[in-house]
Amino acid sequence: MPVFSNKYRREFQEKLKNESYDLLVIGGGITGAGIALDAASRGLKVALVEQNDFSSGTSSKSTKLIHGGLRYLKQFDLFLVHEVGSERAILHELAPHLVVPDKMILPIIENGTYGSWLTSIGLKIYDLLANVEGDDKRKMLNKETTLELEPLLPQEILEGAGYYAEYRTDDARLTIEVLKTAFREEAVALNYTEVKSLIYHHNQVKGAMVYDKMLGEEYPLKASYVVNATGPWVDDLRESMDPQANRSKRLQLTKGVHLVFPHKKLPVKQSIYFDVSDGRMIFAIPRHGVTYVGTTDTKFEKEPETVQVKKEDAVYLVEAVNNMFPEIELKLEDVISSWAGLRPLIWKEGKSAGELSRKDEIFESDSGLISIAGGKLTGYRKMAERVVDVVSKRAQNDYNVNLRSVQTENLKLTENSFADYTEVTAYVKDMLPLWKNYDVSKKTVKSLVHRYGKQTELIFELFKKSDEKDPLIRLGIAELQFCLEHEMVAKPLDFLERRSGKLYFDPIDIEFLLIPVLKLFSETFDWDDNTYQEEKELLENTIKASKTFT
Repeated sequence: MPVFSNKYRREFQEKLKNESYDLLVIGGGITGAGIALDAASRGLKVALVEQNDFSSGTSSKSTKLIHGGLRYLKQFDLFLVHEVGSERAILHELAPHLVVPDKMILPIIENGTYGSWLTSIGLKIYDLLANVEGDDKRKMLNKETTLELEPLLPQEILEGAGYYAEYRTDDARLTIEVLKTAFREEAVALNYTEVKSLIYHHNQVKGAMVYDKMLGEEYPLKASYVVNATGPWVDDLRESMDPQANRSKRLQLTKGVHLVFPHKKLPVKQSIYFDVSDGRMIFAIPRHGVTYVGTTDTKFEKEPETVQVKKEDAVYLVEAVNNMFPEIELKLEDVISSWAGLRPLIWKEGKSAGELSRKDEIFESDSGLISIAGGKLTGYRKMAERVVDVVSKRAQNDYNVNLRSVQTENLKLTENSFADYTEVTAYVKDMLPLWKNYDVSKKTVKSLVHRYGKQTELIFELFKKSDEKDPLIRLGIAELQFCLEHEMVAKPLDFLERRSGKLYFDPIDIEFLLIPVLKLFSETFDWDDNTYQEEKELLENTIKASKTFT
């Protein structure tokens, strides 16, 4: 039985070549992954292709929060707050190891954006709209209690704080687990498979010509319906391949930048959501020995693949942090990694980047092509539901096919999943003695469980079999072996950036892992010397780029 691995790539490709599908999803970010899962679980035969690696675009470059959209109360976008707030609770149940409760401080600063009364009322409305219950409900804190929780806040101008719940996640890992769940529902998904053109029959889209970059082959992929879920590339695909596309609707890309610092440089005790002098809000979030801050929100008019962290972006965030935390004196040299991502928002005349709605929108072409853009990571499941509803109506009209109702609200996102977060905590405790015998720290075990859930046991078995003496290299290679065997990893950055997050959150580890990782890839994929050197240079340049700004 094939598993979700590049070992079976030829077999998957033969299926895509020789069979017809009900639905072809173009794009392997969280939106495309969610659509594939929703459609497959309702009974459609689904194929998904992604031109690079899964989640390599926006879906690995977010703030890594499943949050309820508190900032959208300022825009009176009550529907969005209600929907994504409700989705938080559902996603926490579906993957409690990946969607983790995280208390957030919202400081009330003298002459700041939010006063005490507005914060209290806003958070109360937020709780009601997002169906927040129990200990997650907001609390209002006085100055003394706030400083006990976070001594770094500015004592002279601090008046108190709102204290409320958000949920942190790993966006790329959430995407891969959704895809693996879709695979278990019999969807076929391939990364590094580029759409070269759409296939038309009687002016209706009926599939695509695709090129497999790994195998170097082009072939037709036939499908009754096609969804364009390519995020920042939605307009590019519509404009270059669909002559019947509605040109009155288009995207406005906005750029979001995040910087990562050693926790000792920005030693916040917990997550903080604070305002900046220009009226924007920024997160500072501690995570596994680092603290990351973001995000910016500026219009982006260039090609999506050229997005990068500019010096002015980094300076803006560093100054914002230094202004909020008077004891902190961050410098650009303190940045250990960074990332820049694009939000594919819906264009509106006269709106600034921060004013553009985060609502998703579906574009239907006369050719039958369905495109979706906008939306948020938190709302991916509902976005998928709306797209598949469109497909379902068409299938009923065209073929008299009635699909099952939506299944994803109760579909757990990993095999052998956790019942709740209490079980996650207990599982970490159970795992600690096993790993301690091999000098693996509690922090490392906890981060493994939050990445892989009970799949950590498979990594442990690979770890035990290894002859490598260095625990760090031994664990890194075991983790990579698991991803090679179960997560369609094809290139080193797939693992180091998206499956493990080491590029952003463990950059020091990469210095030790770079050569062993390249060696295992070379052996697995039978690289020649030129390929090895190319991949090595790409890795080194990517690592360097994450620490430097132009």
